[in-house]
Amino acid sequence: MNFSFSESQLMVAEAAREFAEKYIRPHVMEWDEAQRFPVEVFKKAGELGFMGILVPEMYGGSGLNYHDYIVIIDEISKVDPSIGLSLAAHNSLCTNHILSFGNEEQKQRWLPKLASGEWIGAWGITEHNTGSDSGGMATTAVKDGDEWVLNGAKNFITHGLSGELAVVIARTGEKGDKHGITAFAVERGVAGFSAGKKENKLGMRASETAEMIFQDCRIPDANRLGEVGEGFIQAMKILDSGRISIGALALGIARGAYEASLKYAKERMQFGKRLIDLQAIGFKLADMATEIEASELLLHKAAYQRNQGLPVTLSGAMAKMYSSEVCVRVATEAIQIHGGYGLTKDFPVEKFFRDSKLCTIGEGTTEIQKLVISRQIDRLG
Repeated sequence: MNFSFSESQLMVAEAAREFAEKYIRPHVMEWDEAQRFPVEVFKKAGELGFMGILVPEMYGGSGLNYHDYIVIIDEISKVDPSIGLSLAAHNSLCTNHILSFGNEEQKQRWLPKLASGEWIGAWGITEHNTGSDSGGMATTAVKDGDEWVLNGAKNFITHGLSGELAVVIARTGEKGDKHGITAFAVERGVAGFSAGKKENKLGMRASETAEMIFQDCRIPDANRLGEVGEGFIQAMKILDSGRISIGALALGIARGAYEASLKYAKERMQFGKRLIDLQAIGFKLADMATEIEASELLLHKAAYQRNQGLPVTLSGAMAKMYSSEVCVRVATEAIQIHGGYGLTKDFPVEKFFRDSKLCTIGEGTTEIQKLVISRQIDRLG
């Protein structure tokens, strides 16, 4: 097995690193404290190919693979996880859903705008009373001639306010029937589609999270993605791959917190020694480095399987669960290593600490990942 990055992956990593240093790092705390979603940064990301990472070149994308995708999200999340989260949601959810399940006309119509950064994408499945239990969603889509009428609301939606295109999962059959759910693409500006409350969050504050509301929202049948009743199955497949991106986000957070802690431990003196020379601190850093390495290996195994067209339900869930729990542990230890300074905004670890918790919740909680894993190992023996 070859564990080395290819020359192209090293180039991709360098491009992402330079982008993050130039366009993101100078504004991290400004955006965080104002809870501002910096749309202009995503336009620039589109120019560099980061808004259509997995989209083939024929649709205006970069045509890269999942190894490249992990590298990009990792590098950007080391600087600001909020931007990494929004890039991941745009690429792996909305854009990937259209790429995976849209027909040719739909791909030609929407992918170039998404891949270029002209449009930012949103993806809506979560509702106020249905998080993990998405089969019980209340949002409905009723056929009326050649149109569908959507009614309901989605919440905790990344780019729910600013996204120009949303993939919306709605119920077209009986509640609880997993074959009674269908996916639709809804463009911003259509009558009956509006944004609701923007969430005031603990972390990931520069990544916009808001409600999407549908009130007698009429869209043409041409906006339906796939067959009627396939929406839930599509969504589960999108989430399988999406877990790789959240794992990559978690990896970047852990790496950012670790690198800041390593630097601090080498510079800070206590009892006449560097912090890193004190066993209590050195052992913390050793655990952090090892768990980050393990996270990265799990993620790239899932990426390899995804690139080969193999199922990633098990490997993606394992990578997401482990990486997200690791990033919380690493961020927590980073605060401890910094001591009182870790609680201040003069050092980056307090933000990594706040941002890390999203990773154990978004795109399936740790508990849901364990449920997925346990069912897979039971079925596969």
